[in-house]
Amino acid sequence: MRSSITFIAALAQVASVLGQAIPAPAADGRYTISAPGIKAQFIPYGASLTNLFVKDKNGKDIDVVLGYDNASYYPVDPGHPVYNAIPGRYANRIGKAQYTLDNKTYTTQDNDGGNTLHSGTNNWSFRFWNVTALSADSITFSIIDASNSSLGLFGRVESSVTYSVTNSTWNIKITAISPEQRTPVLLTQHTYFNLDAYKNPATPLVWDHTLHLPYSKRYLEADQGALPTGKILTAEPGSINDFASKAGVPFGHAKNEPAFKGNCGANGVCEGYNGYWLIDDAPKNAVVLTLASPFSGVKADLRTDQPGIVLYSCSWMDGSAPIKSTQGLNSTQTVVKSSCVAIEAQDYPDGINKPEWNRTEAQILGPGETYSWQSSWTFSLL
Repeated sequence: MRSSITFIAALAQVASVLGQAIPAPAADGRYTISAPGIKAQFIPYGASLTNLFVKDKNGKDIDVVLGYDNASYYPVDPGHPVYNAIPGRYANRIGKAQYTLDNKTYTTQDNDGGNTLHSGTNNWSFRFWNVTALSADSITFSIIDASNSSLGLFGRVESSVTYSVTNSTWNIKITAISPEQRTPVLLTQHTYFNLDAYKNPATPLVWDHTLHLPYSKRYLEADQGALPTGKILTAEPGSINDFASKAGVPFGHAKNEPAFKGNCGANGVCEGYNGYWLIDDAPKNAVVLTLASPFSGVKADLRTDQPGIVLYSCSWMDGSAPIKSTQGLNSTQTVVKSSCVAIEAQDYPDGINKPEWNRTEAQILGPGETYSWQSSWTFSLL
């Protein structure tokens, strides 16, 4: 009961901005927007998507993202997997928990084996955002990030994310400003998918999904802690990290190869994927990633203005987290290893520490500048 009271109190705190009344969520703590073929639900905590309903091959609504039934559980979840939230102000890793900006070295929180992950344990996915606009098919969340509220990240940053839906498409637009001083900014929507909604009686795993990244032959080499080394590699056709050479490749096409068990590091423990693929020479508004499920018939096409994509195949899920009541079978009630994939369009991880990539200035935001990030997911049938 304590967590529910805390959550309701927090919602009350975000129920007004600058003295202006804003709509309250439904009794379950969610805001709902909808359009033909799609319904999306959100909570202010982390500006998080909690449910995303699209049509499967039988014409039924299917909830294709991970999350919890109880909205009040998100703030107290000890695992905090960043379910469909906005981590910031600097998503992914900062190597060795430090960076240098304008000839000064800053120390950030070490919360990931010597590195900083998502700016530390007070990042934006841990905070309640304000709802600043709402309509039947759109919602905007906003946040003011005070200087050094995440260790070592100085200067006030103001950001907003607008989610909208139209004709089976989920649109996401993020903007940010840093009016006081130059600071690292790298944002993403950290979306977890299982396009079967855990209803496939053959398997809860996502290895039977298919994945195509037509403009992503290259990827970043990473060390055992998933931190990029600085090297850019090319996936040979048919190799573990190849999703570019042809369409319709099973996500788990290499699951029987010995190297697959440790392909994402952790000294052989991380199974599958936890890395970054570059998007090269994609035409404007091109589909840069297609995830699909032969079982549900759902196909998800990603368009983005970002230079690459993180793929994480949920190797650290241990079966302790429940799935939602909108998902699953009697035999499938928890999120097990390799049963989901997080897909995060973003700039190069740790680019502020890798000048050889020429991404440093793109990841520094200062007075007079506006950061912009846009992506969309369009859902259809195979």
